[in-house]
Amino acid sequence: MSSKKGAPKHQNKFAWKPNAGRKINETEVGGKFRPYSEITGVCPRCKEQIEWKRKYGKYKPLTEPAKCQKCSKRAVRQAYHNLCTACARENNVCAKCSCQVGQIVGRDLSEVEAEQKALEEAIKNARERDRRTLLRALNKEKPHGSKKLPTNDGSKVGELFPASSLEEYAEVSKDEDGDSDEDEDLIISRGEC
Repeated sequence: MSSKKGAPKHQNKFAWKPNAGRKINETEVGGKFRPYSEITGVCPRCKEQIEWKRKYGKYKPLTEPAKCQKCSKRAVRQAYHNLCTACARENNVCAKCSCQVGQIVGRDLSEVEAEQKALEEAIKNARERDRRTLLRALNKEKPHGSKKLPTNDGSKVGELFPASSLEEYAEVSKDEDGDSDEDEDLIISRGEC
């Protein structure tokens, strides 16, 4: 180590990039077509540590599930985690550092699946025009990283969704389907086609 202390003499002109001169295969894990999974079940401090490893090329993803330190099952599916999601949730601890934490980063897999099912139900019951609008909004958000759902912050209600939640949207679209059939019957009976 150097004996010099203090700030560096010259500022770097560009940020350091891992594997700068090496061609990256986009089909490998961490590439363009297979990005890393979302970091879940850890405290904010551990999340920052894992993100740093990803940013500077030090991250090594798991090739096979690792052993949980509590239950000894091979159920740990994310790199740098020591506990499986079930044990971490049961004991309300961080899956990486095993510290008692009030706030856990990320969503549980079951929460994501339930939200996805609710969205699919809303899309299935929506009119064709609304369905295409929803799908466009979802496809626009996909390239920016992980799959996110459109949020309703008050200003978007009415633009993308006629209701403030997915459940209300599913109900509204079901009601509209029933009303539109009656309207069509009235038009046909009057001969206004």
